[in-house]
Amino acid sequence: MACSKIFSGDLPELTKEIIQYFRKDFLTLHSCILVNRLWCRLAIPLLWEDPFSKDYPKNYHFIEIYFSKLNENDKTKFNEYGIKFDLLHSNTLFNYPSFIKYLDTNKIWHSIKYWVDLLVDEYGGELENKLLNLVYRSLFKVFIENEGNLYSFEISRCYDKYLNDNIDLILQNPNLTYNIRNLRLSNDSISFQNIIPFFKFLCFNCNSISSIVFEFLTNNSSIIEHLSQIIIPQNNLKKISFELNTSTLYKPFLSLKTSNCSNTLNIIIFYYIDFKNIISILQEVFNQLNVLESIHILYCGSLNSDFVQQIIKVIKPFKLRSLFMNDILNVEPLQLLLQKFGDCLENFGFEVNSRYRDDSKDYEQEDNQRQLFKLIMKYCTKIRYLNSSIPYDNNIYPFIENNQHNINYITIEKDYLDEDTNYSSTVLQNLGQVLPSKLEYLYLGFTFRTDDLEIFLNYSQNTFIKKLLIKDKGLHINEDILSCIKKYIIEKERVKYLAISPNITNYELFSLKNEVNEFKLHNIIVQRFLDLYTDAYSLINDHLL
Repeated sequence: MACSKIFSGDLPELTKEIIQYFRKDFLTLHSCILVNRLWCRLAIPLLWEDPFSKDYPKNYHFIEIYFSKLNENDKTKFNEYGIKFDLLHSNTLFNYPSFIKYLDTNKIWHSIKYWVDLLVDEYGGELENKLLNLVYRSLFKVFIENEGNLYSFEISRCYDKYLNDNIDLILQNPNLTYNIRNLRLSNDSISFQNIIPFFKFLCFNCNSISSIVFEFLTNNSSIIEHLSQIIIPQNNLKKISFELNTSTLYKPFLSLKTSNCSNTLNIIIFYYIDFKNIISILQEVFNQLNVLESIHILYCGSLNSDFVQQIIKVIKPFKLRSLFMNDILNVEPLQLLLQKFGDCLENFGFEVNSRYRDDSKDYEQEDNQRQLFKLIMKYCTKIRYLNSSIPYDNNIYPFIENNQHNINYITIEKDYLDEDTNYSSTVLQNLGQVLPSKLEYLYLGFTFRTDDLEIFLNYSQNTFIKKLLIKDKGLHINEDILSCIKKYIIEKERVKYLAISPNITNYELFSLKNEVNEFKLHNIIVQRFLDLYTDAYSLINDHLL
C-alpha cells in the first residue's frame, strides 16, 4: 500500500527523501523521470545541479539547453562563429539554469572545450580563445539571470584565463555565490590583480561556508592576510583543509584561534604541508577549538618529536583518523603518536619509492616503514582504509585478516617502473586468502603474471568487490589476464564496477566496446580507470568523513 502511494504521488515528502538518495546516480535519476510528473519534478533538479561532473554522460548538449535561456542579442553573438541554437530547446519545461548547485572551474573549462570542438572543426589561436571566452561568460550570465544559487564553488589549480576575464560577473552579482557551503581556493588560478578583490568579495558576502579548501603556494603578505580574513567571519565552518602550504600556513592557521568557527569546526585536513612553520602554535590553536573531532594528516613533512609533543599535550579531545606518509626519518616519535591515537586511527597508508632500490637511504626507509607497520599492528584495530606499497612485508596479510570486520578499502601498488614480478606473486598469493567477504574498493597496481592473478581470484571468489581496479605495467591489456578475469568474475558476478588499464590508458578495458557489453550482460559495469580510481585524499573527503 505504501509503495503504491509513493509511486502515485500521494506521499510527496517521503518520495522526495527517497529520490535524494540517488543524487549522484544519474542512470537511476533518468529512470525516475519516466515514472510520473511528481517523480520527474523531483529528479530533474538533481540531474541538473552538477552537469559538469566527470560522471555525467559526456555529450555536453546540456550547454545548448542552457543557452536557450540567452536573450536574442546574446544568441546573435554566436552567429559569427557559425553556431546557431536548435529551436527544439527554445521552449523547455524547466528552468534548468536555476538548478545549478556545483561549479568547478576546471570541469567547466573542459566541458566548454569539448562542446566547442564538437561544433567547430578548424578554429584555433585567438579566434578559438574568443569563442571559448564567449561560451564561458554566457554560461555565467545564464546562471546569474536565472537565479542560480551555488552550494559548491571550486576554483581549481592552474591559471584560468577565462575565469579571470569574467570574474567581474561574479563580483557584481553576489546572489550566485552568497549561499555557498563548500569553497575551494587555489591562488594560482586567479591573477594577482583579481585575487584581492575576490577575497574581499568572499569576506563580505559569504559567511556561511561549512567547508573550505585552501591550496596556496604564495608568500605574498597581502594575499595571506586576506586568506585569514575569509576564515575569521565564518559562522558555520565545520571542515577546513590546508593543502600544499609552506610559509603561508602560519597566519591562516592561527586565525582559527580567534575566528567565529571555534565552536563549529569539527575536521581539519593537512595535505602535503610542512608542519615546521606551525609546530610552535599547534597546541595553542587546538586548545581553542571547542568541538574539534578529528584531524587527517596526508603526506606531510616535519612529523618529528616537536610535532608529536605539541599534539599529545593538547587538552581538548580530538581523534587522529588518517595518517599517510612517504618519508619516515624517525620511528620513535610516531610510536608516541600511535600510543595516543592508535585506537581511533581509521585510514592509514605508506609508500616506498622503489625506483631507487640501490640507494642505502631507500633501504633505511623501507626498514623504518616495516617498524611502523608493526606499531600499526600493535596499536590500531579500527583501520578501514589501507594503502600500502611496502614490498615483502608479510605482516600485512595477517593484519588484514585480523581486521576483516573493519577494512573496506584496500590499495596495494608498486612503482610503475618496477618490473619485479616476485612482488605481485607475493601479494596475489597471500592477499586472496585474507580478504573480507565484502569490499567497497580494491586497487591492485603492479606487474602481473596470469597464473598469480588466477590464484588470487580463485582464493578470493567468496569476496564481493564493489569497485575493482587493476593496473598492469604492460602497454596493452593482456588477453590471458582478461580471460582469467572473465572466468572468475563474470560467472559469479563478484564485482559491480570494473576498470582494467595498462600504462597507456587509451588501450584500457573501457575502450574495448565488445568486452564492455559482455560484462554489462552480467551486471558488471566497466568504467574508465581514472573515473573509478580514487586516491587517499579523495576517498577520505568523499566517502569516509
